[in-house]
Amino acid sequence: MVLVRKRSTYPNCPMRHGKKINHLGRTASHRNAMLSNMATSLILHKRVTTTVAKAKALRQFVEPLLTKAKDDTTHSRRTVFATLQNKESLKELFGSVAEKIATRPGGYTRILKLSANRAGDNADMCIIELVDFNETLLEAKNAAETKTTTTRRSRRRGGKAEAGNEAGTTATVATDAPATTTESAPADTATDTLTNGETREEAEKAE
Repeated sequence: MVLVRKRSTYPNCPMRHGKKINHLGRTASHRNAMLSNMATSLILHKRVTTTVAKAKALRQFVEPLLTKAKDDTTHSRRTVFATLQNKESLKELFGSVAEKIATRPGGYTRILKLSANRAGDNADMCIIELVDFNETLLEAKNAAETKTTTTRRSRRRGGKAEAGNEAGTTATVATDAPATTTESAPADTATDTLTNGETREEAEKAE
């Protein structure tokens, strides 16, 4: 009796089910070396211009390293150094970068897409940067928050003050107004009719 192995319906299926890693057209060793160099450049220069695909891969690669930098221990330093293989970036990461991101719970990087694509292959370009080192956006955000808070408070307080002022003005007007008295008209009195050439005394005597 001959046993025949059942072949799958799609032996050479080209679909990438469950494969979420973008290989970026490189082998594993080449890809890891490239991302390590890009992470070093990002830590030292705080921003890097690259393609959108590489920036998304770099974000997944570098953010766990930034989280480890919050815990300044020998183990964390050795773990990060095994990935970066660069002493200058390690010193910068556990120094000024760790100090800046100490209170941020993740989301250390920002991707800003550029309008102009790369000449040659028309690839989408972008800038990936560390969020806490973009002073322009931080100042604009703080100014907007301060303006919004000030406007809301001034409106509420101003509304109450105006209402109080109006009430006080009305009370003052009502208090200062003089009391008005109504006087009745005098009663009509009888008048005497005089004839021509007659005086009032002569008329009274005739009555």
